[in-house]
Amino acid sequence: MTEAATDFPVVPDLHWSDELHTGDARMDETHEEFVRMLADLRALPAEAQLPLYRELTAHTEAHFAQEDRWMLATGFTADNCHSLQHKSILDTMRAVETHYLQGDLDIISRMADALAEWFPMHARSMDAGLAQHMRSLGFDTHTETLPDPSRVRPASMSGCGSITCSD
Repeated sequence: MTEAATDFPVVPDLHWSDELHTGDARMDETHEEFVRMLADLRALPAEAQLPLYRELTAHTEAHFAQEDRWMLATGFTADNCHSLQHKSILDTMRAVETHYLQGDLDIISRMADALAEWFPMHARSMDAGLAQHMRSLGFDTHTETLPDPSRVRPASMSGCGSITCSD
């Protein structure tokens, strides 16, 4: 579709690249799956998108829950801005399915475009910052353990964990 046909700017395809790497292998693996699913979704016609959209939503729920666990384990408050952004994205994704089922068949495509536009900045800022923070503590994302839990003050960080903002 052209921009004139949709009245929305055309969002470029999102592909996994070195620019999206956070420095944590487990996080990057999850992100790569997300990017691949999103690309597959964007390639489908609107009337065929719902099953994969539901899979993407479930994947995103698990993806965000994983990062939220890591944040709590490494000293973030439960209501930190990174987790709040996760909640906002998931709330929107769930609402999109409702609108699709009510007949707005283009809404999944619009959401997929929005996710493709949003994700790179989120990965390069909030997620890269979280990965850096976890590395600084020696947090193991595979076992979800800390070598020295005494280095973390529980619920002491309320910032977003981004490399571009302070906590």
